[in-house]
Parts: sequence; structure tokens; C-alpha cells
Amino acid sequence: MDDRLQAAPIGVLTVSSDGTVTEVNDAAGELIGGDPSGDPIEEALPRSVDDSLLAALDGETTETTFEEYYPTIDRWLAVSVTPADRGATVYLRDVSERRRAARTAERFRAERERAAVIDEAQSAVLAALVGSSSRDEIEETIVRELGERDRWTFAWIGARGLDGDGLTVRAVAGETGDAFSAVRGALDGPDATPEERAVETGRARLAQPIADDPDVPETVRLAAFGDGVQSVLAVPLAYGSTVYGVAGVYTDRTDAFSERERRSFETLGEIAGFAVTAARNRELLLSDTVTEVTLGVDAETPLSIVATELETAVTLRGLVAHESDAVLCYVTAADARPEAVEAAASDIPAVGHARVTSETVEIELVGSTPLRSVTSLGATVREATYDRSGGRLVIELPPGSDVRRTVRSLARDHEADVLAKRERERSVTTAREFRDGLSDRLTDRQETVLRTAYLADYFESPRGSTAEEVASSLDITGSTLLYHLRAGQRTLLETFFDDRSS
Repeated sequence: MDDRLQAAPIGVLTVSSDGTVTEVNDAAGELIGGDPSGDPIEEALPRSVDDSLLAALDGETTETTFEEYYPTIDRWLAVSVTPADRGATVYLRDVSERRRAARTAERFRAERERAAVIDEAQSAVLAALVGSSSRDEIEETIVRELGERDRWTFAWIGARGLDGDGLTVRAVAGETGDAFSAVRGALDGPDATPEERAVETGRARLAQPIADDPDVPETVRLAAFGDGVQSVLAVPLAYGSTVYGVAGVYTDRTDAFSERERRSFETLGEIAGFAVTAARNRELLLSDTVTEVTLGVDAETPLSIVATELETAVTLRGLVAHESDAVLCYVTAADARPEAVEAAASDIPAVGHARVTSETVEIELVGSTPLRSVTSLGATVREATYDRSGGRLVIELPPGSDVRRTVRSLARDHEADVLAKRERERSVTTAREFRDGLSDRLTDRQETVLRTAYLADYFESPRGSTAEEVASSLDITGSTLLYHLRAGQRTLLETFFDDRSS
């Protein structure tokens, strides 16, 4: 080997016609981990996946160039074989950095493409949910937009059974094959499916790949393997503390659900839960008939504890759903001053804050409470009173509601008992029509701010609450509160005068 090849910045090996390495420069030695001079070429170089070098040197040598990965040295090498008079010269160049950069770029490109597909699906679901008027429509929309896209094999939605245990299939779409049949069959089996675990915990559950996850029932793993289904993401459909059901999304890819994709699906589950709640609230608002259920709750609820300490009945005047896990309650006590109610409530762990407005006391209940669960389940609290024996809640549900499931959910989470149940007619009045029209014009935030300010006696003279106090209750700034108040009041007046002039 001449001096120029010996000093070359790339690896150079000369190979005799019988396949023996005769010369090696320093760069080649560094690449392959030593000087293999005198060794057969098949022993001198580490083996690549396809052994293209041996094929190129086998028989009549022609000029050949290729790139391959060599696992034992963890390098990508660009290899050129040039025929010589008595053998061949092999040139080696390390291209690992370029190949890894290209692979990283390809991964990012694929992730962007996946993200675009997911964003498109999510946008389609959101657009469809806006026009959905029932839970059935919402569930059909979700499985259609997910199950019928190339990105995923199939999707299905399950809900808790009437007995509160297990799941029932509500909707399904896509190429279900044997995998979905196995999932359906496993719902009655001893081992929990990813969907059942997601409903139980209220958290998304990922099995990726399915075949290697021991928590997936064996029958599902075998059927999924047969169908080529590799991954599943089970996403709870929840609003606040209430889990309405779960969406199971299956795909034939082993890397289908990145962390970003999982967050997107979790957001979709929350939106779907909100949409179900909104649909139920809308049905209740527009219906002329409601199901009225009277419930008894135990004496360990926060407002019952207040009533017990003060030895007087506590009555709920109104409530506002504040955050996903909190409600603002406005209460009065029969034989206790508001300051005493405030002091009694402030010592209870489930109370975020308590303050006197004027005639009422604002109490923020955080976490899972009967009042929060009732609103999350799409029902309305019509009346609520508390004493030392517990609480008595009168709730209203829209027609067509699964009253049994709602009651079982409350009984399971809060030991609530049904004291009475009846169907009640609502009279269609001008006031109701006015409220319906106003509700259509107000944004959710405007309605929440107006209702909170009203119940907190902000509009009384003298005021029971300052703007700063109401804003603090809603965790917003004073300027934001005033903005929504002005916008809401303007909408209220416009609706009032428009109705009067028509």
C-alpha cells in the first residue's frame, strides 16, 4: 500500500484474489477494531446484516458501492469495492452520524405526520360533537372518526353496565376481526381488559405491543396477534369525577401512540365527557317532563357536618360548577348566623374556602362530593337540605336518562339511598322561554360569572360580595370578572328588550 493510501482519512484494505487481507491502513484499523492483515476477509471484517461485502468479493469482482449497518461495532459504513490486478481494494467510510441524523429526521417527520392525522381526527370529532344532541350521537361520532381512518384498525366505546360492574358495548367501527370479538368476550371474564382498567382508574391505559403485555387477557393477545393488531390505547370518557365510559383504539402499529398522541387522546376523552354532560343538561333544559329523584346521603358529607356542629338545618340556595373537581355552594342556616356557618365550614378538609356574602355563605367543596357528582352526571339539584342525620337531595334528570345507572353511581361513590322517584310535568312558561333564549346567547363563562355574582349577593345594595371576592371565588382577575359581567348584563338586557318588543 502506497503512502497516500496509508495516510488516507478513510479506511483502506487490500484483498488478494484468494480473499486474504494483505494490507490495512490506520483508519481502517480504527473503524474495524484492529489490523486483520493475513486473515481471510470473512474473518477480518465484522459481519453486516446482509453480508454485501462478501457477495461483492465472491467470484469476478466488479466495482460496487453500498452502505450497511455493522452491529458488532455499532456503525454504519459506506463500502466501496474496486477491482485490482490481483484482488480488490476496499474503501471504508463511517457514515453513522449522517445515517442517525437521517433516521432522527425521518422519525420526526413520521411523528409530524402522525400528529397531523391525530389533529385532523380530533378536529373532526370536535366539529361533529358540536352538533351532537345526545350521548348516542357523541359515541357514534367518536368511533366513526377514529375507527374508519387508516391510522387505526378499529375503535369501540363501552359504558358501565346497569349493575355498575363490567362494560357494555355502546358503539364500534372499523375492521374489528377476531380481536374485537375477543375483547367483547373478555369483558365477562376474570381478567380485566385495558378498557376496564381505564374506567376503574379514570386514567388512560396503553398496551404497546399487546402481545407482550401480561395485563391484557390472553385471549385478546392471541386474537390480536392473529389479526396483526399490535397496540391499544384505552381512554376514559370523563367529566370531573364522573367516568361515563371508555374508548378503545386499536392499531396494527407497535409505535402508534407517542406521549404527545396519548395526551391528545386524553384531551379528546375529556372533551367527549364534557359533551355528554352538556347534552344531558340540554335535554333537561328543553324537556317538558323530568324524572325527579329524592336521595338521602350520609352524615359525613361536608354540609351535614356543618349542620351537625351548629345543631341546625342547612339549606342550599344554589350552586355553581366551578372547576372540574369543585362546586361553589351558597347556603343558609335556619338558626345560626352566617359567620358561624363560615367558621364551621372552614375547618372541614373538603372545603376549599368559606366566606360570608350577606344573607348566604359561599362554600367551595373540592374533590368528589354528592353535589359535584350530581352535576357531573348531567342532573340538576333542585333542592338540598342537611341536618345531623344526613342530607336530602332532590335532583332532576332529563327524559330518556339512565336513572338506574345514575343512582347506582351515586350509591357506589357516596352511599346515597333513593327515598322517592316520580315523573313530573313542567309547564312551558314565558319565563322559561326567556331563559332558554338567554342561555343560547350567553357564553358558558358569562353564565357562570353572572350566576356566581348573583348567588354571592354582588348585585345587592349594600353588596354582599365585592368584585374582588367574586373573582377570587372563580380564580380569575377582577378585570376579567368585570368584563364577563358587563358582557353578560348586556346580553341579558338585549334579550329582555328584544323579547318585549317582539
